[in-house]
Parts: sequence; structure tokens; C-alpha cells
Amino acid sequence: MKLNWKMLAAVTLSFCVNSVALGESASGYSGHPEAEKWLKEMESEAFSESYLRSVLSVAIKKDSILKAMNRPAEKRLDWGGYRKLFVQPKRITRGVDFWNKHAETLHRAEQVYGVPAEVIVSIIGIETHYGRNTGNFRALDALATLGFDYPRRATFFQNQLKDLLVLARNENIDVTQLKSSYAGAMGYGQFMPSSFLAYAVDFDRDGKKDLWNNPVDAIGSVANYFVKHGWEPNGVVVSAVALEHALPDDFVNTGEKPDRPLSEWRASGISIDQSHEVHLPAVLLRMKDQDKASYWLGYNNYYVITRYNRSRLYAMAVLQLSEEIKAKKLSK
Repeated sequence: MKLNWKMLAAVTLSFCVNSVALGESASGYSGHPEAEKWLKEMESEAFSESYLRSVLSVAIKKDSILKAMNRPAEKRLDWGGYRKLFVQPKRITRGVDFWNKHAETLHRAEQVYGVPAEVIVSIIGIETHYGRNTGNFRALDALATLGFDYPRRATFFQNQLKDLLVLARNENIDVTQLKSSYAGAMGYGQFMPSSFLAYAVDFDRDGKKDLWNNPVDAIGSVANYFVKHGWEPNGVVVSAVALEHALPDDFVNTGEKPDRPLSEWRASGISIDQSHEVHLPAVLLRMKDQDKASYWLGYNNYYVITRYNRSRLYAMAVLQLSEEIKAKKLSK
């Protein structure tokens, strides 16, 4: 049942009462100095003060989220270790199963957006293991906790909290029911609220954009995300290259954005497939597996993948998982 805003206020206040019975704080974020500042800014977004206060009153600070954000990073994985986490037999097999189950939708996404089915499947596989691990936190709690009690990125998460409320209003959803990761990423494709507002689509045309329970909408939304970030149909993602001699460190892993044309890379001493156009911009990547290193050039579509997660390891994992899934599907 869809809730209007009067009903939603009642639901949230009821939740507040129930949370007391469960031992949670009844005050939530009411009266929190940072929350009060945010509330005043939010009034210009056409939300009533009473509604905003009802939302803040049931937003619960989660210490486990702050611990996760502040936990020292584990030993940094090299490409070999990272690849083993994601390009693994179970994820490949389940990727084929997901593709088979949603073959019609994935084919339509390819036709509409020009993004290969295997790339869409790979993103969903890496982000949530095909919807198995979408997050068990309430998005409201996650974003309030990080917005008001995580100063280092407070502005970002306060803006995401605002977008969460806009999302709930647009989709006529009870904001207290939306689930996310500890950082507020939601659904099959782990969209932040701002990404939901910008890129989510109603791909099955049922009048709702449901990225939590509807893989059809999730597939279309991932593909739309890629297109809006400049995905080029049939464009190359990366190509393996060989170095004729060692290059200075400032030539390698300088960022995600392709910044030098192939003609310059060739002149620098990199052996490149002659079929590629000389003006094509690329970035040089070094992928280390213990004491071994491989070198790749990343092109525009590589950069697009990094808009989802700004990591060359992530982008390469998406690509190689997609290739393994496609190969396994075609072999059957």
C-alpha cells in the first residue's frame, strides 16, 4: 500500500514508539546540532518542518556504521588478490544463471542502451552477488549517522539524505522502509540516492522505479547509468600492451581519465595494436600480481566503468568477470 505524507508521519511516529520498546533511543536525531542545521536547509526543498522532525526522530545513530567507516583498511590487495575475490567460479556460474533468467530484459537493455548484457550482469554480480547481498541497514539510519556524526564527509552524506527524502517523495515510498548498505547504497546495483534520482528508470513500465526488488528496473538503471556517463557501444574497454622499455612512474596509473592519444603512447615505447586509431585517448595501467606486472591501456569505456567505482582494480574485475560469464554462457 502506498502512503501519503500524513500517513507517513503517523508511520514514522509509530516506529518511534516501537523503537522505545526495542531499547532504541526515542529522540533519534531530534535536537542534534548538525541535524538542526540540515533541517533548516531542507525547508527550502518543500518539506514541512513537522515531517522533517518526524523523520529525524526515528533516524537511529548506528555505531557499527561509524566503526566500519573508521576501521583501518586491510592490507591493500594487489590485482591478483582483488581478482580472486570477484572473478571466481561461483560468481561466474551465478552470473550465467542470472543472465538466463533475465535474458529478455538484458537483450532489451542492450538494444535500448547499447551496453552489453555481460557488463550489466557483471556489475550486479560484483555489487550484490546478483541481489543476494544488498544491505540490511535502513538507508535513513545509514545516511543520518554519516551525515551528522561523520564530519569528514558530512556534506556528502547530508546531501544524500536529502536526496533519499526526495526519492521517497517521488516514488511515494515510506522512507523508513528503504534498505541499504552501511554507506547508504541501495538495491541490486547499489545506487546512492543521488544516482537513483539521476539514473534510475522504470524499465518494466509499471509506474515504479524499484531497484530493491525488481531486477528488471535494476538492469535498465545500470545500463542507463553507463550511457549517461558516456558509454560507447562496441567501444573497446582495455587492451593488453607491452613496454619496449621501462617508463617513469608518472606515466602509469595516473588516474582513470584517458588523457593521451595512442600516437603519444607509441612514441613513448609501448607496443600497441595497429588497428586502433592513433588519436584514441587512453590511460596506462599497471596491474600487479605479487612480483609480476601486466600493462594495459584503458579507453573511454574503461573510464565509464570507473564512474561506478573509481578503482582500476574494480574496472578490470568488472571487465574480466563479464568476459568469463559470457564465455561460460556461450559454451553451454
